[in-house]
Amino acid sequence: MWIVRASVSIISTVCVFLLMRKLYSKYPTPLLMPILTSTIIIIAGLLLLNIPFDVYMEGGRYLQHLLGPGVGALAYPLYNQWQMVLKYKYTILSGIVIAMVSGIISVYTLLVVFKIDKEYILTALPKSMTTPVAMNVSETIGGIPPLTAVLVLIAGFTGALLGPLMYSLGRIHSPISRGVAMGSASHGVGTAKLVDYGELDLSVGSLSMGLSAVVGAILCPIFVYIFM
Repeated sequence: MWIVRASVSIISTVCVFLLMRKLYSKYPTPLLMPILTSTIIIIAGLLLLNIPFDVYMEGGRYLQHLLGPGVGALAYPLYNQWQMVLKYKYTILSGIVIAMVSGIISVYTLLVVFKIDKEYILTALPKSMTTPVAMNVSETIGGIPPLTAVLVLIAGFTGALLGPLMYSLGRIHSPISRGVAMGSASHGVGTAKLVDYGELDLSVGSLSMGLSAVVGAILCPIFVYIFM
């Protein structure tokens, strides 16, 4: 019986995503990004049909296993643009460090101003890192890892939705700037949005996503140790 449930889960998820991708190709607005609309539709479907999440994940876990190879595939455009990345290596690295430092400080300052409990501040600090690293850092500094994962997802969607608007308002046309900004702030979801801009943007974004996790994993505990 579980085979049937798993098959339905996989097939329905893939079909929803393909339909949303087709819709996005026809109406390329950030609000109709396939990963966002597919997530909303699937969650709504589970709630309306009263299907437990564990039942959905009987098939969903097989799709989840593809996340690793999917992230690994980002190395291909990076390989193609490696010479350009080396040319701007100091610009990229300094941008990543500045992005992580400003991200940690801004989150901390905002939550302190609103008098949020310390545990939730610690939970939010790693929100700009990719999910596995963010959850480990959150656990290390005393946060709530599952809630951190949710905040990481929100950060990704927010960057993918508002990033193009920020590029437009700020007249940011440099692939290096766009890649560093999106990869450092919005990790995988935001980096996937860079496909719309070109291979160099995607290459810098994927590199920034990986390096941001390393830099953030070092800076975040140090910040907590000094200031909290």
